[in-house]
Amino acid sequence: MADADIIAIGSGHNGLVAAAYAAVAGKTVLVLERNAWFGGGVVTRELTRPGFKHDQHSMSHIFIQGNPMLVNDELGLKSRYGLKYLFPDVPMMSVFEDGRTLKLYRDTEKSAASIAQFSQKDAEAFRKVSAVAQGWLPMIQASLYTPPMPVGAGNAMLDSSYEGRELWRVMQMSSHDHLCELFESDEVRMHFARVAGENLVSPDEKATGIGMYVFLGFLEKFGFGVAQGGSGSLTAALIRCIEDHGGAVIANAHVREVTTSGGRVTGVVMEDGTRHSARDAVIGAIHPHLLPEMVPGMAPQAARDALRTQITDAACITVHAALDAPLRFKADGVDAVMVELMPDSYETLRRAFDDLRYGGFVRTPLIGLGSLSQFDPSRVPDGKAILHAWDYVPYHREDGRSWDDTKADYAERMIDRIADFVPNIRDVLLEAHVDSPVDMERTSPSFMRGDLHGIATTTYQSGAHRPTPELGQYRVPGADRLYLVGPFQHPGGGVFGAGRATAQVLFENLDIDFEDARIS
Repeated sequence: MADADIIAIGSGHNGLVAAAYAAVAGKTVLVLERNAWFGGGVVTRELTRPGFKHDQHSMSHIFIQGNPMLVNDELGLKSRYGLKYLFPDVPMMSVFEDGRTLKLYRDTEKSAASIAQFSQKDAEAFRKVSAVAQGWLPMIQASLYTPPMPVGAGNAMLDSSYEGRELWRVMQMSSHDHLCELFESDEVRMHFARVAGENLVSPDEKATGIGMYVFLGFLEKFGFGVAQGGSGSLTAALIRCIEDHGGAVIANAHVREVTTSGGRVTGVVMEDGTRHSARDAVIGAIHPHLLPEMVPGMAPQAARDALRTQITDAACITVHAALDAPLRFKADGVDAVMVELMPDSYETLRRAFDDLRYGGFVRTPLIGLGSLSQFDPSRVPDGKAILHAWDYVPYHREDGRSWDDTKADYAERMIDRIADFVPNIRDVLLEAHVDSPVDMERTSPSFMRGDLHGIATTTYQSGAHRPTPELGQYRVPGADRLYLVGPFQHPGGGVFGAGRATAQVLFENLDIDFEDARIS
């Protein structure tokens, strides 16, 4: 007798989403998580002091807001299982060294007025960009939560109209080239170039131009969702849904291998040798570089291609801090979910990614930060605050030193940079927790070498070719009924709720009507 109809490896939000749809459809589900906590990149933990709830990885939930899972509350996460989002008026802003700020609001005209401080011409150009972003959004949105269209068919569709060809052109351009085409102000260019930077790539990288439109389209239509109680509230709601439908989610359960028989998945082997059998399928959050080892039965060519997938040169380092009081910026009115601390020039920003490409450190830390306790006081004791700050560093240090021995030193460098904008940072800092790229990899094997997107977001690793053409439809050749989830699958890293697409593929093979997996 099988231990479950469906076994899910890992409790990252994508795997939980796929498992929750299966549970709602009536399947018995068993989720096995190797860590002592659940959530993967969507987790809230007391990393510093008791009562200070830190989002260890994802801080705000942007792209999942357009997912039918939330728009239509398909799993009842909002109506039944306690998930609640706050949507601050200013999702994102840049703060410059001279104290000026540039804010993006959900309201186009408010954003244009902020841009007009730097250039009236750019304010007018922004209005046009906003209109284009809203025009493209329905098509982009429709492509993010279902299995990706074949690459050839997608290109043929775009090539069939002027509008499609214009979209294709922007998709091939670098952010830098397109921003220079649109805007005259270096501050405005720098502001939107950070959108590419948040994707761990340089604005000079080709095929990054579309990012601004995707980012802006979602920002204006949906805002940046701040999960009340912490990012992990999404994870908690998904687990409640699974358990409410008879499933089980187990911690400290490390899966070593996926077993197959006659080319079909049969279950999993745990680190201690225990076996669990799956009647229908296994859902696996398995990084491409780990897939051949964990799935010995997969097709040899698919295994070789999985190992060839490339990881970005820019890794992430984060500092989480418990604060005795809120941050006080030199600049007035710093009230955004995501705050970008800008370097002295656009050239400095661009050269920072050149440094990373060659394995070095950035000359000036490119710090983004958030202090979400200002919107959600439930995350901290009365009168206190939290800080979440991130920067980009190489995974392999040129000096050969260990990140475990040096991450505190780099955190000091980051705090020094923050102090240029926030004079009271050292006065209010009670305790800090630092996650180096090595720590990121330890907390989740999906974050290989500190890449929060699993693998690089290049054109040859996007859409139906993410992570490879053989694996791009969430299936694994040679291991029938194994379905992949994770940031290394379409649509990529970030909180998308992309396990919905995996569930659709799984249901197609199990002959289940997807409508049967919806509560509302």
